[in-house]
Amino acid sequence: MGKVSADCPYPGCFFCVMKEGNPSKRRASILKFFQELPSQDDDGQVLPISGLWNTAMAHPNDPEFIELGIFECMAALIWKGLKNRRWLTHDQNIYIPYYAAHIIGSYTMNMEEFAERAVHAGVIPPLVELLRGRLTWVEQRVAVRALGHLATYASTFAAVASHGEILELSIQLAMSSLEIVYSHFYQYVDRRLSYHCDLLTRGMGGVEMESRKAEEWASQLQCWSLQLINCFAFKPEFLPTICKPEFLIKLPGMWGGLVNENSPAGIGLLRTICHHKHGRGPVASCPGIVEALCNIARSSDDWQYMAIDCLLWLLQDPSTSHKVMDKAVPALVDLAEISSLGDHKKLGESIVNALQECVQSQGTGRNSISSRIQEEVEELLSSRQRLKWEKNMPKEDLHIKQAAALVVKLEGNSLFSSGNISGAASKYSEALALCPMRSKKERVVLYSNRAQCHLLLQQPLAAISDATRALCLHNPVNRHAKSLWRRAQAYDMLGLAKESLLDAILFINECSQSTDPDLSLRQNKVPDYAERLVKKQMRAAWLFREAASKHGGVHCEGADGELCGQESDDSEWETASESEMGNDGRDEMGEDDFEWKNDFERKDKYDKAPVKDMKHGYNVQLTEDEE
Repeated sequence: MGKVSADCPYPGCFFCVMKEGNPSKRRASILKFFQELPSQDDDGQVLPISGLWNTAMAHPNDPEFIELGIFECMAALIWKGLKNRRWLTHDQNIYIPYYAAHIIGSYTMNMEEFAERAVHAGVIPPLVELLRGRLTWVEQRVAVRALGHLATYASTFAAVASHGEILELSIQLAMSSLEIVYSHFYQYVDRRLSYHCDLLTRGMGGVEMESRKAEEWASQLQCWSLQLINCFAFKPEFLPTICKPEFLIKLPGMWGGLVNENSPAGIGLLRTICHHKHGRGPVASCPGIVEALCNIARSSDDWQYMAIDCLLWLLQDPSTSHKVMDKAVPALVDLAEISSLGDHKKLGESIVNALQECVQSQGTGRNSISSRIQEEVEELLSSRQRLKWEKNMPKEDLHIKQAAALVVKLEGNSLFSSGNISGAASKYSEALALCPMRSKKERVVLYSNRAQCHLLLQQPLAAISDATRALCLHNPVNRHAKSLWRRAQAYDMLGLAKESLLDAILFINECSQSTDPDLSLRQNKVPDYAERLVKKQMRAAWLFREAASKHGGVHCEGADGELCGQESDDSEWETASESEMGNDGRDEMGEDDFEWKNDFERKDKYDKAPVKDMKHGYNVQLTEDEE
């Protein structure tokens, strides 16, 4: 078959074929290679397949191999691995079905024309068998990836959907993928299949790297399953299969983890479901989902806008609004000051319009809104009207209002320092009523200060509300360090580990970029209290936490110890409120915000007794504001 190097011991070697200088001979030899490879039983077949895998990843839009029959070859190799176990276990053939499915997925990732060729080549049936779990979870991962690409295109979706079991299999896989990877690979280190380890680390790592990559691949297995389901969710005829309570309730918790932060995961699928009328009813009726959407909408998650979209659609639909408004309206009111999120412009304006329509369309009976909800919306609408009035006010009057707000804020600071937290919160509310709407920086500080008061008063929901309002007003959005830290604490008080973790990480990022000497990280060192919170929440939000609680901890050969995710939570973290400045700092603090740093390092600097939250380990020294 074609030209063979004199030094090559393999007749018809694929790599020698690729060196053929004559284009027509080269193409003919490649065509023959793809046609003959599935019927051959020679050793060393995995080498050309791995070479094709590298080529497919590097040049997924190159049509040459597509035209010469690579899809037919890969489909035949998968079938051979499924039907001929003797061949599969010989030499290194165990790797071939994985590489073959991966190659199909890579070449169908970007080009609809290639996807059509793949379908005509018969790749779907063998991929479905891999999706069933006929081999292992590693092959399931690349099969669901390839099927997800094929389902993306209008011209090939019908071929995927014609295999009715694909949707059900994908739903089951999305729900069970983390447990499968944990119990079949992660948990028992000494039982890990060697070819799995090689594929995960490319032979470059030990147990620790295998475990890290397994977590990443488990997340991808779940997220790619959700992506495939999402293709079906655009078609209303498939929504009854997708919108079953046992599946919907799990979607907000499918977030990809820190290892797969680029995937919208569960919230992305929920957004597609909520976009259709037939999907909104089941979502609104499923206990806990709306509350979870509110948490995501208020969070610093990259997919925050998707949760906001879901809430708006649910609220604007007359058939679901009465089911969701008690939870959705307060969350949306908190978010009404947001200007934009990335490419999503005028988000706050959309929120205000939706809330206004909600009030105006209120009816009686089940469609009526509570007085509390109506009051919140009317207060928001009044603030918008106030902003319009202020545009026509003389500058001198606005300066007087701003000065008055400052005086009241300082009174609040004084009450805070004396330990009168409730009185301080009331003063900050009074200052917000006086402070011009255009004075966004000052309003950010007032909301953030009041959030700190709510924390100390054991009012985490109110603290989240105020911290969220501060973050929405801030420029850039969601980047006010102290509000991030305060909201991270409030989320922790409610046991919302993921939300707390994301805020704590963003807080650290903001500190690393800040020019404020009180915020910037000293010697690039993450503050101990922030590091402790991040570690605590990483354990609580660990992807395998639920699987580990069900199946037990990680076991190593000859050891009874448990690894990642099983450590005891042996260190309580403390809320930061004390300055780390070289002196007392009382006379040198700035004008706008409380200290957020650790108090345990310098708590002897003040005579006042700290406010102690014994339940959560907070030890918060009352200080004056510092921003």
